[in-house]
Amino acid sequence: MLPRDFFDIDDGWPFLEYFPMDENPIFWLKRINSALLAAGKFHENSRRNVPSGCHIGNYVFIHESVQLPPICVIEGPAYIGRGTRVRPFAYIRENVIIGENCLVGNSCELKNSILLNCVQVPHFNYVGDSILGNFSHLGAGAIVANLRLDKHPVVLRRGGERIATDMVKLGAIVGDYSEIACNIVLNPGTILERKSMVFRRKRENFERR
Repeated sequence: MLPRDFFDIDDGWPFLEYFPMDENPIFWLKRINSALLAAGKFHENSRRNVPSGCHIGNYVFIHESVQLPPICVIEGPAYIGRGTRVRPFAYIRENVIIGENCLVGNSCELKNSILLNCVQVPHFNYVGDSILGNFSHLGAGAIVANLRLDKHPVVLRRGGERIATDMVKLGAIVGDYSEIACNIVLNPGTILERKSMVFRRKRENFERR
């Protein structure tokens, strides 16, 4: 289970050197904080024209082209790439990397996650401890859960492979071009291959008796 199984990583991705291509991508989640802090160059030119209603924490890089709303919260360390749009009441918590041309919508919350390029998280979404691949999309109200109800470490299953992670908080690995329908909840440890589609099946019609 390697990153190339799920994502196309552009050679121009500014964090390429911090996330090995020869390891399971779930372990990238443990590197986000150190990658953001090590990449001090990303903080040198962080934008200054921030709306008064936006709270921006320390160690936050926001590209000048990013569209910020009148009100939001962005805690650091965090990185928001070129062309991304942030809508009102978004809450971007610590240790978040957002690529180019993404959409973080109204009342969405992100925590310890990587969004690659052109990801859409547009309406009332929560994404915790996850990696969302290029051009992936969450429908309104879709949630990526990161904690088991019993709070035991998350175990991954892919085909016949069973991977013990020793991670209590782990959301999903979502491959490029995946579509998650409205109000879907992805359980902790969900693995979605490229171009996956997740939706609720329509209930069968039963004859009244």
